[in-house]
Amino acid sequence: MSNLAKELQRLQQNFQQVKLRVAEAAKRSGREMSDVKILAVTKLKSVETIRTAYMAGMRTFGENYVEETLPKMEVLSDLTDIRWDMIGHVQSRKAKQVANNFSCVHSLSSEKLARLLDRHRDPELGTLDVLVQVNVSGEASKQGIEATNTDDWPIVLGFIQSLKEYAHLKVRGLMTMPPLFDDPEQGRGYFRRLRELKDYLNLQDKTLNLHELSMGTSNDFEIAVEEGATIIRLGSVLLGSRI
Repeated sequence: MSNLAKELQRLQQNFQQVKLRVAEAAKRSGREMSDVKILAVTKLKSVETIRTAYMAGMRTFGENYVEETLPKMEVLSDLTDIRWDMIGHVQSRKAKQVANNFSCVHSLSSEKLARLLDRHRDPELGTLDVLVQVNVSGEASKQGIEATNTDDWPIVLGFIQSLKEYAHLKVRGLMTMPPLFDDPEQGRGYFRRLRELKDYLNLQDKTLNLHELSMGTSNDFEIAVEEGATIIRLGSVLLGSRI
């Protein structure tokens, strides 16, 4: 068996096992596996690895750095149904490149970035999906709009409502990164808080129609799915050696 065949087999097995775990977690919370999108995190991964992951059935890839991703996009441009999401912090000077090369930005948390993404988005590409990043843990090291306490939630609501004026952006939901725990169960409360925030926002303004919750990584995705995740961002469990 060639090295490529071995790598393809390994990634197929990883992907299948992840899907089984997602399906079981979804079932425990009365949901379907189809409610959850699996996003393969490919920062620092080679185009060869991404192509093999595509061959294994993965279609949506999450990247953190524009300057790293654009060359990958060019090399893999023959994969016409591939989808690229920006999951990292977006610098203002990179907004134009992000606006016109990605399908979704998971890390929107400022009016300035919203304005830049909207201004630079090519109308022929349609609207750019965005997720508002919120900080539900209160950690100073975390990006996002403060949403630790329910007292903060009206501010989040006001920010999202302000985004309605941008015709080239479509707010689809929320994203968060809770603290990293050795015991994944310790993160449950943070995932639950994000879901409750989404429900609050939709109740306060029914025109928002927020659906997506981007939360959960290789360490804790099953807990995130049980608490309502619709997008899980997976790196090592999909593309690494462990499962």
